[in-house]
Amino acid sequence: MKLTRRVTFACLAAAPLVRSQSTERAVRLGGPIFLKSTDPAELAREHRRLGYSAAQCPAAKPEDTAHIRAIREAFAGENVIIAEVGAWKNMLDPDPAARKANLEYVTERLALAEAVGARCCVDIAGSYNPKVWYGMDAKNLTQEFFDATVENCRRLIDGVKPTHTRFTIEAMPWSLPDGPDSYVRLIKAVDRHAFGVHLDVCNIINSPTRFYNNKAVIEDCFRKLGPWLMSCHAKDLAWIPEYNVHFAEVVPGRGVIDYGTWLRELSKMPVETPLMMEHLHNPEEYAEGAAYIRKVGAQVGVKFA
Repeated sequence: MKLTRRVTFACLAAAPLVRSQSTERAVRLGGPIFLKSTDPAELAREHRRLGYSAAQCPAAKPEDTAHIRAIREAFAGENVIIAEVGAWKNMLDPDPAARKANLEYVTERLALAEAVGARCCVDIAGSYNPKVWYGMDAKNLTQEFFDATVENCRRLIDGVKPTHTRFTIEAMPWSLPDGPDSYVRLIKAVDRHAFGVHLDVCNIINSPTRFYNNKAVIEDCFRKLGPWLMSCHAKDLAWIPEYNVHFAEVVPGRGVIDYGTWLRELSKMPVETPLMMEHLHNPEEYAEGAAYIRKVGAQVGVKFA
């Protein structure tokens, strides 16, 4: 999903992963590739050529068993894990017909994630905004929004009954969950083993306080959400000078996000948690972002798979 960040002022039944006492593990970095191919073997090799050890799921349908088997085998052969299957539909669309169609699509994507063995299927909770599927709306921070999201997550999980993957909601700056505390509340309410966490640190940097203290925000996220964390998105944030607060997504290394802390926390996870670059404009920007992330990793002693 493509967003321009602009912010103006105005227990758990999902059984947690047990955090191990072992030391750091290698981080799996991934991102989009630009190879025009549907051949799983070619796609897997291209990820490795770019130095990626994690991938978004190639195009497939849950019923395409032969193609899914080819994807699993090709990517496993290159030691590239399928990090996530993106859904990116508005599960709270104000139009009932659109909402029904969107939920059917997300259900299909969760089934694909299960079939291909992805770490997670990821969507946002949605929005009551009638024009922009991820847009701002006063109802996006209400109990009604929260309850409807709980119902949607339960419906999806109970319908697919995944055992190898988890359904996750990506936090957003202007809708729930909008930080680690509201995400913990959501996990408790959904009350399903197959519900997990997808973390985009930039999405919850929605105030100057969080912007300047993003190291503490990152640590808080991992401390509270780490046991359920399945995958992460990676980019950076810069503050554009004007009278209202305007944070813009930029290439990793061009903003203020503390990647040293982020990478150290990822390396301590009990299971591999991919870091997937997104929202950049071209191969050159992804290469720049990957080089920066690897440079920071070397500085803080974090290795990459």
